[in-house]
Amino acid sequence: MALLESGEMYLETIFVLSKNGKKPRSIDIVEHMGYSKPSVSRAVGLLKTGGYIEVCKDGFISMTELGREIAEKIYERHTIITSFLKKLGVEEKAASDDACKIEHVISDSSFDAIKKYILTDKQ
Repeated sequence: MALLESGEMYLETIFVLSKNGKKPRSIDIVEHMGYSKPSVSRAVGLLKTGGYIEVCKDGFISMTELGREIAEKIYERHTIITSFLKKLGVEEKAASDDACKIEHVISDSSFDAIKKYILTDKQ
């Protein structure tokens, strides 16, 4: 199953919510993303069917290795692109919002160039 932008966004959200060491549930995703319960339920079902996440009987969500790999990639892209835009003088909220759009479509080579620039720039 090919993962679309929305699936990547859900995986990134699950990753961010999991950073505190706790497994999120669908309601946590609803609250974080501001989406409806039925929308999140459908997305969680699709991610589960696709092998990106697992949901235990209590509703706690954990990522499979594949899901974590994708989530970490998207999260890294978001943070690096946000940092890059802020260095260019873009206000933080706009930089983060724009990074959220760019992170899903940017090529690996363009992202790698931005990442290299950000990580080696001493200004």
